[in-house]
Amino acid sequence: MTRDPHRPEPLGSGRPPARTRAGIADGPGGTEEHPAPRRDPDTGPLVRIDQPPVPPRPAVGPSRGRPRPVAGPETSELRRDDERTDAVPPAPGGPAVEARDHGPGHEEAPADAPLTAVPDALGAEVTGEPPQDTPSGAPRAVGRAGRDMAAAVGVGLGLGAVVFATLLLWRPSFLAVVTAAVLISVFELSGALEKGGHRPARTPVLVGAIAMAALAWTRGPSGLVIAFLLTVFAVLLWRLGDGPVGYLRDASAAVFVALYVPLLAGFAVLLLAPDDGAARVLTFIGTVVCSDVGGFAAGVLFGKHPLARTVSPKKSWEGLAGSVAACVLIGTLLITLVFDGPWWGGVLFGVAIAVTATLGDLGESLIKRDLGIKDMGDLLPGHGGLMDRMDSLLPSAAVAWLILSMIAPV
Repeated sequence: MTRDPHRPEPLGSGRPPARTRAGIADGPGGTEEHPAPRRDPDTGPLVRIDQPPVPPRPAVGPSRGRPRPVAGPETSELRRDDERTDAVPPAPGGPAVEARDHGPGHEEAPADAPLTAVPDALGAEVTGEPPQDTPSGAPRAVGRAGRDMAAAVGVGLGLGAVVFATLLLWRPSFLAVVTAAVLISVFELSGALEKGGHRPARTPVLVGAIAMAALAWTRGPSGLVIAFLLTVFAVLLWRLGDGPVGYLRDASAAVFVALYVPLLAGFAVLLLAPDDGAARVLTFIGTVVCSDVGGFAAGVLFGKHPLARTVSPKKSWEGLAGSVAACVLIGTLLITLVFDGPWWGGVLFGVAIAVTATLGDLGESLIKRDLGIKDMGDLLPGHGGLMDRMDSLLPSAAVAWLILSMIAPV
């Protein structure tokens, strides 16, 4: 009976391996787990003809990056981010792709970068994108938040001037500003959802947004709720025209837009409606701004412990503490001096606004990461879209109206 030369010899047999008896020895570097290619005395090493040979790669220390496939036909070989190679084998019929040699001073990107580097205000150290250049060729001044800080400050001051002017000159003009901001935000959020595969109906939501602002101004909370319910009903009917495929997905997305933007913005209109509405709106907006400023300052100076690493890596527990401290200070001053309310009411107002504004910011960051985008739009230089500035204001408006209705009733 002929013995199979490739079957392993039993342990302790004392006979040399079948490969050695046949005159075929392992090449240099062969091991038990990964033997070198077999070498025939007449034809030389056996090489697969359906794949070009891959040159050996020099070892560069312990691999810490994630393995990723190497370009090549029908290969399952993995390569780690911190390994280097002189060239990638060309595909059959295609040109060779040479690896870039960045020089000895080049530092590789961190291997533990997030899987989706599309945060909401993250710098180049997270997104991996260099700062954009100005038309003159000089790089823009980008701060730790990954934004053009000069443009961001200028736009913020401009928006603040519009708010102050409309509130102090004629209150109904601020209602027009809120309605315009809501319509633009609906467009931006709907467009972002479309990039994620959803198709929210914009027309009924836009019409409903105008109705919610008008009825909140004229009829109060009941008018706002009724307008929202009618908007939801209109969305469900509107989507019927496109058939059953994706009905639940698209209708849910449109209802989410109606709830997130015009309904929450309607509480800002409810704050504006009383005779002292200008003071109430300024108290609400001023406290939210203090939350952002206090959180940013404390995060830059003392931030070490991430608050939600997978959602917004720049936010820290120290920044949240700074937001709470700033909001409590400004809230206590405004509630006691402007509305003659109790000091504990100012503390409650400040803590609630700080927490709500932070949760609103994190919520929109979570939405943008899920959709794979960095900003909701590009309307405001240094900020992104208008919706990117409404994220902390929208949920805080509802909380501000509720607390002010209790501690400073009309």
